[in-house]
Amino acid sequence: MRYKELKINFRTPSTEERCDIAVAELAEMGFDSFSPEGDALSAYISFAEYDKYSDRIEAFRREIAPEADTELCDMDDIDWNSVWEADFSPIEVSDDCVVRAPFHSAPDVAYDLVIMPKMSFGTGHHATTCLMLRHILEIDVEGLDVLDMGSGTGVLAILAAKRGARHVDAVDIDEWAAENAKENVADNGVAGIVDVALGDAAFIGGRRYDLILANINRNILLADMPAYAASLAPGGRLIVSGFLGVDCDILADKALSLGFRESKRTDSDGWYSILFERV
Repeated sequence: MRYKELKINFRTPSTEERCDIAVAELAEMGFDSFSPEGDALSAYISFAEYDKYSDRIEAFRREIAPEADTELCDMDDIDWNSVWEADFSPIEVSDDCVVRAPFHSAPDVAYDLVIMPKMSFGTGHHATTCLMLRHILEIDVEGLDVLDMGSGTGVLAILAAKRGARHVDAVDIDEWAAENAKENVADNGVAGIVDVALGDAAFIGGRRYDLILANINRNILLADMPAYAASLAPGGRLIVSGFLGVDCDILADKALSLGFRESKRTDSDGWYSILFERV
């Protein structure tokens, strides 16, 4: 698969939050892999996705021009395994949970999550993934039926399975992500617990869950929350992330209108997660 690379060089020292905002914006335009380095960010998009989003991408470049120089160039076929081996370092989520790639040595922890991310989102490097992983570590998921919506690499579903979930549906709209998640689920020995599916919120119609995990973005969360409410058992929990502080009250108001109660709000590097309970 051929890719284009968008190079962004901020002319003033960029904060991690500014880089995260750029990543979030570009992810909604079809970019599926990112490599930050100092005051620069490289983002990658397939030719097919670029053709769909070219107008929005060029508008983004014009909007960011006052603070950054950008360059868009074609790339040869990429060996993504080599890219990740160079850039992916193990993440210590907690004292007993580590996210690592297969080429890293195995740590002595209770939850060793082996993830080959390829072009899917969810390694623990991004604040939102880490927030979600910490939620799963803090709550009791033993025997629960769980939904991981927008599952990416499948890392949240894998941790839920290792924490004792009865069954987990891991659903993503991206075919590449779904295939990547299947590989990661198998590599972590939880294929008998986690089912990976290609789809969107329509997939969960008629299904029932005790816990729903959704690390996506504000707009999709707002659109899909009624489906989550319809599928969540009374007393069940909904944990969401993938948004900034300015979005929290908007999401909380929507959840309240659907019969949820906010239980916990956490943040990291400007990104937020909220745990809701079904009343």
